[in-house]
Amino acid sequence: MTITDFFDARLFMSATITLIVIMDPPGTVPVFLSLTGRKSVAFRAKAARQAVLVSLLVISLFAVAGQAILSYLGIGIPALQGAGGLLLLLIALQLLTGKTGGEAEAASDDVNVALVPLGTPLLAGPGAIAATIVFVRQADGHVGAYVALALSIVTVHFVLYLCMRYSGVVIRLIKESGITLLAKIAGLLLAAIAVELVANSVKGFIAGT
Repeated sequence: MTITDFFDARLFMSATITLIVIMDPPGTVPVFLSLTGRKSVAFRAKAARQAVLVSLLVISLFAVAGQAILSYLGIGIPALQGAGGLLLLLIALQLLTGKTGGEAEAASDDVNVALVPLGTPLLAGPGAIAATIVFVRQADGHVGAYVALALSIVTVHFVLYLCMRYSGVVIRLIKESGITLLAKIAGLLLAAIAVELVANSVKGFIAGT
């Protein structure tokens, strides 16, 4: 019996660093503020909590049964990337143009932004899902590796929660005009992420043919 039989520290570090880079906790703050910055502190706290829980649920689901789900539905990672990219592009266009209809405003009041686009596909996006599936394959049935991966996923989501939960400090610094500017910047960043996802999706389809 070795310590790796109970906890694989190398896999934990590798998975944690990879997921933090992909999910980018500091990078979620501008998008989070652009969607919730004009709401109350309680609203932002609830949105942060719900977004992280949704992301944790999605990532955990794909960690447990991701490969089986994709195989059963006949869906590849490129298809996930394309769908996530198109969804993010729609949100980015709304942020850039400032056009949100009554229905969108109502959805925002119900904290639906915590589900889409924050929880998924921004946090639990194609990249994070694909990386999780790869790490599950690397675990290869070892209990210690599974424990390390589970702890890694929880750690990353805790960091995500802290970044969004205490984003109010940024609001006090940038004020209302800053939030408007932040929304435009976040829209541009989201559009770039969306284009990258779609481009990777196309490359994936071409490579698979």
